Amino acid sequence: MSILVVGSVAIDNIETPAGSRSRILGGACTYFATAASLYAQVRMVGVVGADFPPEHLRFLQSRNIDLRGLQVVEGETFSWSGRYGHDLGDAETLDTRLNVFADFHPALPEEYRSTPYVFLANIDPELQIEVLSQMDSPRLTALDSMNFWMSSKREALTRAMQQVDVVLLNEAEVIQYASEPNLIVATQAILDLGPRALVVKRGRYGAMLVTRGASIGERFFLTPAYPLEHVVDPTGAGDTFAAGFMGYLAQTGDLSVAGLRRAVVHGTLVASFTVQDFSIDALRNLTLADVVTRYDDFALLTHYDDGACPGRERLQRPIAENRL
Repeated sequence: MSILVVGSVAIDNIETPAGSRSRILGGACTYFATAASLYAQVRMVGVVGADFPPEHLRFLQSRNIDLRGLQVVEGETFSWSGRYGHDLGDAETLDTRLNVFADFHPALPEEYRSTPYVFLANIDPELQIEVLSQMDSPRLTALDSMNFWMSSKREALTRAMQQVDVVLLNEAEVIQYASEPNLIVATQAILDLGPRALVVKRGRYGAMLVTRGASIGERFFLTPAYPLEHVVDPTGAGDTFAAGFMGYLAQTGDLSVAGLRRAVVHGTLVASFTVQDFSIDALRNLTLADVVTRYDDFALLTHYDDGACPGRERLQRPIAENRL
């Protein structure tokens, strides 16, 4: 199964405590396509300028990525410069130059319209809606967004979230959109719009999947982040999380709640590779076998014996037997 991704392709300049890199390959669409191509063919829709380095195009062409939707126009490629502090939290934006991305409107090749899996990376929600209007009954649609659109285009973002199956946001964004400080309560405000699932990205603390269900255990699934001794560059972690999530679903076709939970684990693990180097460098030689090895380790890290709960037998006896 193929995955359509629409988003930014960029040239980044990054500073972290581990060092700095100039004019490296970036952009949400780039990170997503590189990682998701481990699982399925990716159809990439974006725009770059005539200055886009040919070696970056050659790299993308070497992957399982269809570039017919990538526009190359006169002008300069979108550029972002950012700096991370020692806690590697949110980046400080030093410079943003939209360049050709400022006038981007996604025009999908005819063959792309029947793509069964669609991921709308963090772009103007009006553009996300434009893409959805061009699709022919996809099997699963998902979108990412950010605080900027919640402030500047809330109504359009609301309409976009109403039209997709899965919404992916970080914890602060969920709270901001819902105007509710309690995360558990805030997640319901987004599910009430219509999506079947919400994925809350929690950075170093992992991720949370929220679906519908009668109990807390049925509604919420939490996974920790994969423990790493050394993090180099967090840029693109959220985009590659989405790639592992969507890639797993596209490869297996399992859209059950159990399937969505396993997809969250895959997203967590793919993102854990991304942050171990600058740009997409940790993904260049990554294989699905590497992800599976980390998946098996993760299963050991998170497993506990749910049958060894003290008092379980007592609680299961008839009530009369529990009386003193």
